[in-house]
Amino acid sequence: MKHIINLHENINDTARNNSDCPHVVLPEEIFFIISIIGVLENLMVLLAVIKNKNLQSPMYFFICSLAISDMMGSLYKILENILIVFRNMGYLKPRGNFETTADDIMDSLFILSLLGSIFSLSVIAADRYFTIFHALQYHSIVTMRRAIVVLTVIWTGCTGGAITMVIFSHHVPTVITFTSLFPLMLVFILCLYVHMFLLARSHARKILTLPRANMKGAITLTILLGVFIFCWAPFVLHVLLMTFCPNNPYCACYMSLFQVNGMLIMCNAVIDPFIYAFRSPELREAFKKMIFCSRS
Repeated sequence: MKHIINLHENINDTARNNSDCPHVVLPEEIFFIISIIGVLENLMVLLAVIKNKNLQSPMYFFICSLAISDMMGSLYKILENILIVFRNMGYLKPRGNFETTADDIMDSLFILSLLGSIFSLSVIAADRYFTIFHALQYHSIVTMRRAIVVLTVIWTGCTGGAITMVIFSHHVPTVITFTSLFPLMLVFILCLYVHMFLLARSHARKILTLPRANMKGAITLTILLGVFIFCWAPFVLHVLLMTFCPNNPYCACYMSLFQVNGMLIMCNAVIDPFIYAFRSPELREAFKKMIFCSRS
C-alpha cells in the first residue's frame, strides 16, 4: 500500500533538507535475484513435504505455512519489478487504473506475508509447547485435522486482514493495527517461553526424559523467531516513524535506509529454508533426494 509499503516516496522534502543522511538506493536487480532465490527455496520446502509422506505431519504443515508466507514476500517484489519494467517500457500508463489495481494486489501480498509469518510462528510456538509439555497426549491434541482447520482459519483471517489494511491504508488506526501485531506476537511467544521455563523448572526430570527432537524443535523456533525479528523489525519501525514523525530530521535519517530494510525482509525468505534444512535431518534428506533426482 502506498502509505505503508512505499513510504520512502512520501518523505517530506523539508525533512530531507534538515537531514544530512543520504538516501540509500540499492539496485533493483539485487532485489529481483534475492526474491527469485527466496521463491525457489520455499517452493522446495513445500514440494519436499508434499512428496514425502513421513513429512506430512502437523509440525511440517506449520512450517509450510511459514514457507508460504516467505514466498509471498518474495513474490511481491518480483511482481513489483516486472511492473516497473513494463511501466518504463511504456506499456503501462503511470498511475493508471491497471497499475493502481496491481499495486493494491501486490501490497496485499506483502501484508499477507507479514501476517502469515506472525501467525505461523505463533502456531509453531504453540505446537512446540504441546510437544514438550504434553508429549504423551500430543498426537491426540494436535491432529492433522485440527492443524488443517487452524491453518485455514489463520489464512482466511490473514487474507481478510490484508485486504482491509490496503483499503483503509490512509488511516492512522490501520497503521497502528498493522504495527501492533508485531509486538503482540512477540508478547505471546515470550509469555509462552516464560511459562515453558517455569514448567521446565518444576518438571526438570520429566524434561530430561523427552526425545531430543522435541527440544531441538524448540531451539529451531527460537532461531526462526530471532531471524524474523532481525529482518522485519527495522521495517515496522520505519512505518511507525513515517506515521508519527515524518518531518523530524532524525526520523528522516533512519527512513533513508528504507531499501536496506526492504532487503532484510527479502533475505528472511532466503534464510528460513536453510534453517529448516540445517535443523531437520528429515527435510535435509528430502532436499538431497529432490536435487539428485532432478540432476539424474
